[in-house]
Amino acid sequence: MDLEAVLFNKEGFKFIKVTKNQYKLEFSIENERINIANIIDFNLIKLIYDLNRDVYEYVDFKKVSENEAIVTLLMKHFFEDLGLPQRFSYIHMQKFINNNIITFHSRSIRDHRPPNMPPDSELMNMRDLICECVIVTPHKANFNVNVIFDPSMIVPPFAEKMVGMILFKIFKRVKQFIENVRV
Repeated sequence: MDLEAVLFNKEGFKFIKVTKNQYKLEFSIENERINIANIIDFNLIKLIYDLNRDVYEYVDFKKVSENEAIVTLLMKHFFEDLGLPQRFSYIHMQKFINNNIITFHSRSIRDHRPPNMPPDSELMNMRDLICECVIVTPHKANFNVNVIFDPSMIVPPFAEKMVGMILFKIFKRVKQFIENVRV
């Protein structure tokens, strides 16, 4: 039986291993000068990538509709020296709104490989990535992100904490950006 293990916990950002191949992230964003719900959309998702160009080698974000996007991400090859392959994500993302919860649900696209990926890179095969943004007040949202990788995806234990540090870096930048917006 697997028990949850906190892999990274710093400045209100928590990265937890739930079970084998299942992880969750938890953090909050607050800004008294803006209505948080108004900025939680695909532009926020694109901002995540735009603020972290040192993490992503290639980003292609195609908005299909107001509630649907196709995203291709090639991560920098952080683990090359450890003999691990470079990873990319190729995902279909949908947005749903239910009362005070805005949810982004993503799944890997597996039926074909996106263009512009190095031939030796491998798909970061996600069965589900569900990001729930719970609007606590007009100025605060709690983010709960659950990631379930396909059973074929192997995340070596030594890499888990490093992944947590990279995710912390990514979301800290977004949090700082939003918390410093003035209108």
